[in-house]
Order: sequence, then structure tokens, then C-alpha cells
Amino acid sequence: MAKEKQLVIQEADITNNCPKCFNQELKITFYQKHTYNALYHRTTGVVTNEIKCKKCDSIIYPVDWTPDIERVFDYYNKLVKPDRTAVRFTMLFFVILVLMLCLVAAGVYFYLEGFN
Repeated sequence: MAKEKQLVIQEADITNNCPKCFNQELKITFYQKHTYNALYHRTTGVVTNEIKCKKCDSIIYPVDWTPDIERVFDYYNKLVKPDRTAVRFTMLFFVILVLMLCLVAAGVYFYLEGFN
């Protein structure tokens, strides 16, 4: 079964007011989704974000954003450089591949030799 992780690709402290407690210590975090399996590791192009107040530990959802928070979010969203989408195979994949190739080669050899 594949495991999914959200890895942090960028964090920034912003000084906008929290809509809940009106404190000026917010943190914006961008995550990229990675999928891990026994045979491969996949980096997807899915990027998510979260704005959180450092004082009251509440997550600021887009419904509660002020125009100032939206401007700051748009700025940092343009700066985010996610990792390339890629698939990296594990050693187990290559071992299984080599074993399958050996089995096919042995089958072809025995077929051509006529099972003598």
C-alpha cells in the first residue's frame, strides 16, 4: 500500500493580522505531495498550502483571509519552486526486473534446446 506524505518545500513568516486573535505572527507553509511504495517513490505536482497563527495555533482558511493576506499569499505562491514530478524506482523493483528477465531468458533457452 502506498504511503503519502506532504513534505515542506517553503515556509515563511508573515506579519499580517490574524483574523481570530489579531496577532501579527502568521506562518505560511507550502507542501508537496510525495507517494512512497515498495517499488517506487513518486513526486507529484500537487502543491498545497497552510497559513497558521503562531499565537493561537489556528489555521487561517481562505474564507477568513483579508485582502492583505491574499496579496501576501499571491506573492509567496509565485516564489514557490516545487520539485520536478518524477518517479524513482527502488532496489526491489530492479531485483524483480532482473529475476523476470532471467526467467524469460531461461524459458527461451530451454524451448530452443528442446528440453534435452
